[in-house]
Amino acid sequence: MNYIGSKHKLSSFIKESIKEVVGDDLSRLIFCDLFAGTGIVGRNFKPLVKQVIANDIEWYSYILNRNYIGNYKPLNCDEKIKKLNTLKGVDGFIFHNYCENGRGNRLYFSAENGKKIDAIRQQVEDWKISSEITEDEYYYLLASLIESADKVANTASVYGAFLKTIKRSAKNNLILTPANFDRTKYTHQVFNEDSNQLIKKIKGDILYLDPPYNARQYGSNYHLLNTIAKYDSFIPQGKTGLRDYYRSSYCKKNEVKKSFEDLIKNANFNYIFLSYNNEGLMTENEVSTVMSSYGKYSLKTINYQRFKADKTQNRKHKATSTVEYLHILEKTV
Repeated sequence: MNYIGSKHKLSSFIKESIKEVVGDDLSRLIFCDLFAGTGIVGRNFKPLVKQVIANDIEWYSYILNRNYIGNYKPLNCDEKIKKLNTLKGVDGFIFHNYCENGRGNRLYFSAENGKKIDAIRQQVEDWKISSEITEDEYYYLLASLIESADKVANTASVYGAFLKTIKRSAKNNLILTPANFDRTKYTHQVFNEDSNQLIKKIKGDILYLDPPYNARQYGSNYHLLNTIAKYDSFIPQGKTGLRDYYRSSYCKKNEVKKSFEDLIKNANFNYIFLSYNNEGLMTENEVSTVMSSYGKYSLKTINYQRFKADKTQNRKHKATSTVEYLHILEKTV
């Protein structure tokens, strides 16, 4: 997925930086990704550590992490994937409210793809209700749908708005692609909770933090993925069809520092690594002041190209470099 704040391009930097501090052998350690998003960081550490704890407040993120992190034994869903790919589309909630020719007059998906999303989502839920699939298989199939639907979405990468005409990639037929995961011999934990509440109930060795940096709420930017994931009944609001969504204190200038300090204070982990950048609501000095109060603090930086919207609509894009900070705390207090 083309995801705001994704650490895919920075995964090697993060992994090597953590190993420099903690050591090369992580096999006996518990690693926590507290603001997991699509789970890319946790996925990178899953084969290396004893256990991954993954958490995110957004339901679509929970589904992705429940599959990529929570699933660790082999699954045999090949026939189920084949069947889902042969389903005929139906006029369901997604088609009516978010698609071309739907009553909602919103162009997030082509009519054909919207109907296919509805058909697949309904079938997966029916299988769950009738116990034809296990819980692990349920999240595997839902994760596959979320990622496959995102590939044919008619957006400039986020769902805060849709494009006025169906772009080329959104005209491609939706093909359900398996969301394959790494198999391990250890179990893992996945949560869907407020991070500042969960931190009081968990403990481990390495805590990785990648909270929102700015005022843009993930619940609004990716609201349609939550709707596909939950597939519940509600009245979509406004031009973009928003649903009620969680508003993070990390996206609020007057609340972020207090929430961050509370998180660090309550963290029962030996090592804490915070990804942030030079455009964040908290300044470098504010972060270092908080973390220094709880142990040995250090900082690493790297320049990388920032997130850019989709280029297929002939828009002008200026490539800009962002400074990514990796704040490091060896906690003693």
